[in-house]
Amino acid sequence: MTDLQIGLAVIGALAVAAVLVYNRWQERGVRRAAERAFGSRHADVLLDERREPTLEPRRPPLEPGAISAEGIDYVIQVIPREPTPAAVVLEAWAPIEQRFARRVLLASSETLIRAALQLVSRAGVVSDAELLEFRTLVETMAAQLGAAVHAPEMRQALEAARELDRTCADTDIQVALHVVGIGAAPAEFGDRPFQANTRDDGVTLTLDVARTSEPRASYEAMARAGSQLAQARGGRLVDDTGRELDERALASIGAQLDAVRARLAGCGIEPGSPLALRVFS
Repeated sequence: MTDLQIGLAVIGALAVAAVLVYNRWQERGVRRAAERAFGSRHADVLLDERREPTLEPRRPPLEPGAISAEGIDYVIQVIPREPTPAAVVLEAWAPIEQRFARRVLLASSETLIRAALQLVSRAGVVSDAELLEFRTLVETMAAQLGAAVHAPEMRQALEAARELDRTCADTDIQVALHVVGIGAAPAEFGDRPFQANTRDDGVTLTLDVARTSEPRASYEAMARAGSQLAQARGGRLVDDTGRELDERALASIGAQLDAVRARLAGCGIEPGSPLALRVFS
């Protein structure tokens, strides 16, 4: 095989992978642009018409004991001048939690309070105005508690968050495999790391990479399940364009997931970890 033939083969394999990879951050950008042009209701209609059935963004409740993380959260230290009961702190914190809901974290003892605002998520980076509002509310809380405040420089925190957001834009992907030609009869997959959604002619298997532990192993389990189902029921395993997927195409996607995991890990985010579930929510 010539160098040109090898190059074309690689490009072809990656093109198949690209068809299967669905970038949620790109959807966010399209949605925001549509909202600016038409309003949020119109944007949803437009996007729903163009998409294959897929996972919808969810923002699950925080795990009990979730802790703040540098680069992900903007953390303000509030230092009471005298020991402060937890009930008093929670009462002062309530308006902030009501305003920002699950985007804020509070960790407190009688002598130190850490108030954190999550800067990056699938909704994007918080705005300058939101961060300023959070800081102002925490300073108001500190005044109520008679406490000192130590807060990071906001501009630096936002710049770091935007850099992380760019990385998330490249790594927040879904992989979708379609088993077609088997009818709409339900398919059972047991305990699985992927989603299965029925369609008129089969089923769509979807893996949310950043929210999945061991993404390559989970993807390979999904690909095996899809292939076995197709063989058992006389169907085909295809991509979003209807092209049938062979072992080589499936393997090329798995190799790309290793790179995605490595890039996230380089930012301190392990796919499927509690931190990843917060950022990719």
